[in-house]
Order: sequence, then structure tokens, then C-alpha cells
Amino acid sequence: MAVREPIRIDSRRTTKAVFEDHLALAAKGVVAEDLLRNYHEDCIILINSGEYRGHAGARKLADQLEREMPEAKFEYTTKLVSGRFAFLEWSGTSQTNSVRDGADSFVIENGKIVAQTIHYTLIAN
Repeated sequence: MAVREPIRIDSRRTTKAVFEDHLALAAKGVVAEDLLRNYHEDCIILINSGEYRGHAGARKLADQLEREMPEAKFEYTTKLVSGRFAFLEWSGTSQTNSVRDGADSFVIENGKIVAQTIHYTLIAN
């Protein structure tokens, strides 16, 4: 088995670069790589079900969304970046559920997501 080089992240990456990289990796479904490249190890994520911390919390939420919306197709309707903040409005459809009102906000510092809020309402198909 080949040894993989560690992922090196430039802490000078802009908010937009981190945000766009996160969206691209999420679309590919490569959660582990996204966490390493774009999320601070002590990040905090707030969602209506509670508070999630670190890479373990982010992975738990990614797994939850995959269970709720397996093989979903997502559309990003609004992407905004200002300073260290980013905002995303999205919708998605899967065989089992849909989302029309997805909204995430991000705080990005030193090339990593340090805080995120997530809101969406599942609608059974």
C-alpha cells in the first residue's frame, strides 16, 4: 500500500477559496478530505438538534445527512462571502426526502472553517 503524503494547507487561503473547496469536496462525497483540508479540528457546528464539535461532530452530521438524503442531488441557490464569513442557501432531492430551505453560515479563519450553522427541513417524498 502506497504511503499518502500529508495534506498541507496554506493558512493564507481566502475565505472564498476555503468555502469553494468545501463545496467541491462535499459534492464529491469525500468527507474525510474535506475535514482535513477545510475544517479546524476544534470547529463548532450549531444545528437545531444541538451543538457538534470537532471533526467527529462534523462527520456525524455528514453521515446524518447522507442517511436522510441518500444519493441526493443538491443545488446551491445563493453563495455569499464577506470577510471571514460565508453563507450558502441550498436545496436537495433524494429518493426518500427533499429539502427546499437549506441555509448554512460559516466563519473561516486562517484557512479553516472554525464555526458553522446549519438549517434545513426534511420533506418526505
